[in-house]
Amino acid sequence: MKNKVRNFRTEQGMTQQELADAIGVSRQTIFALESSRYVPSTILALKLARIFRKKVEDLFELEKKD
Repeated sequence: MKNKVRNFRTEQGMTQQELADAIGVSRQTIFALESSRYVPSTILALKLARIFRKKVEDLFELEKKD
């Protein structure tokens, strides 16, 4: 799964720690998420969408299979 979390976070001038604090997770979780090493729960995805004022679909995209 691809995501645009880093793009939206940096556009808003937020650090990983500030985003983590805003949604109640660790900075390491944000790092793993931005590195595509972690797939968020539905609740976490919704919290991220709310923070960035975007739809979940704007943040996350399934990778296409060949």
